[in-house]
Amino acid sequence: MMKIKSVLTIAGSDSIGGAGIQADIKTIFSLGLYASSCITAVTAQNTCGVRSIQSINSNILYDQISAVLQDIIPDAIKIGMIYTKENVKAIKNAFKDNNYNNYIVLDPVLVATSGDSLAKSDFLQALKQDLFPICDILTPNLSEAITICNREINNTDDMIACGQDIIKTYGVKNVLIKGGHAKDDNMTDVLIFEDMTYKTFTAKKINSNNTHGTGCTLSSAIASYLAKGLSIEDSVKQAKDYVYNAILYAKDITMFKGHGSTNHLWNLCPQK
Repeated sequence: MMKIKSVLTIAGSDSIGGAGIQADIKTIFSLGLYASSCITAVTAQNTCGVRSIQSINSNILYDQISAVLQDIIPDAIKIGMIYTKENVKAIKNAFKDNNYNNYIVLDPVLVATSGDSLAKSDFLQALKQDLFPICDILTPNLSEAITICNREINNTDDMIACGQDIIKTYGVKNVLIKGGHAKDDNMTDVLIFEDMTYKTFTAKKINSNNTHGTGCTLSSAIASYLAKGLSIEDSVKQAKDYVYNAILYAKDITMFKGHGSTNHLWNLCPQK
């Protein structure tokens, strides 16, 4: 019998369908893997902003994760929005109690594209202490990296130094700092490895208002490529190509009033 590679996403639900669990499932499926999901929070949001958030009870979250890990054993896990320190602890305990030791991709979601907060004020310290040391790659954007490092980032050298600080301070294996929120015409991401070497990825910025959920999409794509057996560097490269095209194939869509969604299924039904 054939065994299908699988990815588990642990994240919040996005009612508009462009970010969070919904974006992750679309991404994982479009890359040919089986997607399982554990919901950390339910958000009421659209492309214009977040209206309300209800965190999932930590015992329920623990049971969700344990149920998956005792059945499927995913080849990689992507962790996105968590929202509370109690749920950070539930995730850590579920991994430990079920002896999970495959890839973990952690997207430290703090703020939505709209600018709304997606984390409790006491959440970050718990994330640093309990999940940073066990993740294989951390994928903060510029504002998240600045918050984690508590330092300014004005250029690529600053991004490298910040990533190296995160690795040295918190025991993360690899850090990808995303430069897509910079105001330059080109986007530069920096991947810093455990041995403090680094790799830069630069692409021309696409002029589009439909970028809702790009961070969620990128991290779930990285998890998908890791599950397929690619290296960290190749997984990041392939995931960035996937997201670039997801933005490209959605740039002319006008159905949204705010920051619209990317086209997660561009590789299955590409538009002309």
